[in-house]
Amino acid sequence: MMEVASVNIGSRRSLSGRSFRGTTGIFKEPVAEPVTVSPLGLELDAVCNTRHHGGPDQAVYLYREEDYAWWSEQFGRSIGPGTFGDNLTLRGLPEPNLVIGSRLRLPDVLLEVSAPRIPCNTLAQRMEDAAFVKAFVEAERPGIYCRVIESGSVRVGDGFSFEPYAGEQVSTLDLFRANYRKLSFDDLRRYLSVPIDVRTRSKFEAKLK
Repeated sequence: MMEVASVNIGSRRSLSGRSFRGTTGIFKEPVAEPVTVSPLGLELDAVCNTRHHGGPDQAVYLYREEDYAWWSEQFGRSIGPGTFGDNLTLRGLPEPNLVIGSRLRLPDVLLEVSAPRIPCNTLAQRMEDAAFVKAFVEAERPGIYCRVIESGSVRVGDGFSFEPYAGEQVSTLDLFRANYRKLSFDDLRRYLSVPIDVRTRSKFEAKLK
């Protein structure tokens, strides 16, 4: 069964170390009550660095419970929901990636897949491991950013289903890998033909020029 295993909210916190110094909302904690989801994300969830995070195209971050289990094996300790800054921890997704433009229909909310998560120094500092960004890239389990098509509320135990995207089939893993290799003209045209997030779109359009 595909369902929401955890709903996670983060407050603004200071973080200081070799990898990152500043305020962040990456420290998410599970909540039991229903949470309102709007086009800018979950109510009361802090987004501190709006240049690189949040906004309508990265409003909700999803991560699989099964991938947390995999990371827990790698670390030899429990890595729980919200650790990577995910708003919704999902159970039952068969793969760690989804097609850009596909949609997840929950009882009260409709989400559209827009991007993978690209790791940054904030994540490395959160994990207290300077090498974690490299490990995250090599694992190819980036999680999924979504835009909100229909607002509503979400709660633990909500089931969800897929609405496939009818256009070009570009997965979040395709887009994740694109950040770490040289792209051809055809690559750029292909990625720009699907509803990717605005930050990636701007970067690819600049490369295309």
